[in-house]
Amino acid sequence: MTGRPDQAPGRRRILYGRRRGRKLHPGQQGLVDTLLPRLAVPLPATGTLDPAALFAPPVNDVWLEIGFGGGEHLAVQAAAHRDVGIIGCEVFENGIAKLLGEVERQALANVRILADDARLLVAALPAASIGRVFILFPDPWPKQRHHKRRIVAGATLDALAAIMKDGAELRLATDDVGYLGWMLACAPVHPAFAWLAEGPADWRTRPADWPGTRYEAKAIAAGRRPYFLRLRRTRR
Repeated sequence: MTGRPDQAPGRRRILYGRRRGRKLHPGQQGLVDTLLPRLAVPLPATGTLDPAALFAPPVNDVWLEIGFGGGEHLAVQAAAHRDVGIIGCEVFENGIAKLLGEVERQALANVRILADDARLLVAALPAASIGRVFILFPDPWPKQRHHKRRIVAGATLDALAAIMKDGAELRLATDDVGYLGWMLACAPVHPAFAWLAEGPADWRTRPADWPGTRYEAKAIAAGRRPYFLRLRRTRR
């Protein structure tokens, strides 16, 4: 297959954590074998990738979800906004298979998938091409020596600021208090983003247009409070 990330000069995978869990059942494996290749995002070896060109029929905007887990949030957003193309990045095969099942069940023509490091895609996108970005419940990497692995960091915010349109929204969520403090220390103070919270309820309560996930439900059941941050890309 052309356009594989490991064939792209100057672009390097930086992956941590599992890529596979339980063995896929035959139906899931069939979707991975047949549907995923049709939805896969082909990264260019050089140059940029026009994200809107990935979708037919044409879309009015393109959104990006980094680390979509089981795909519940992405599928609900895609079904509710069929005029928006949504690119999901995820390396965990079982989560990809779950999303593929929803794409097939709901006939979601506006979903594309990168089964690899999201940073490879971000590096290939042109400036001001993305209308919304989601990073929901990323691995908190709680040990201090692993903090450098956290996806929400200054370098990531710099890269996202470059590809997001003026006024585009960045949505972050975590149930880890330590990671929340980390997010608050870098995201609201970033010069390219304005935090939209006006009071504590704005980041302690999930907005109505923000679908829940099984991970969020699991966190609540375990007694952990989820937090939801909304930031807007400021004008250049």
